[in-house]
Amino acid sequence: MSSSQESVFSEYESDTSQTSKLLRKFKEMPFVPIGMAGFAVVVGYGLYKLKHRGNMKLSLHLIHMRVAAQGFVVGALTCGVLYSMLRDYAVKPKE
Repeated sequence: MSSSQESVFSEYESDTSQTSKLLRKFKEMPFVPIGMAGFAVVVGYGLYKLKHRGNMKLSLHLIHMRVAAQGFVVGALTCGVLYSMLRDYAVKPKE
């Protein structure tokens, strides 16, 4: 390896840990953790209701839960993109 590649790799490895990368992403896009949490809640609720679904077929129950989880994540990502556009274009940051 050349010295320039080594300096890039050492800078990357020493500067960022998994936790710091995750926290940086949460600060950049605050709706990503909301989407992740919503997805986890929908999956948890779906697993709980799986036991008490009555006479509903398993495949139908899984389809409903998949659509709900995907809908929550897509909604959170859409809100995040709108928030990012608002922050970048409507509210100009001071430079």
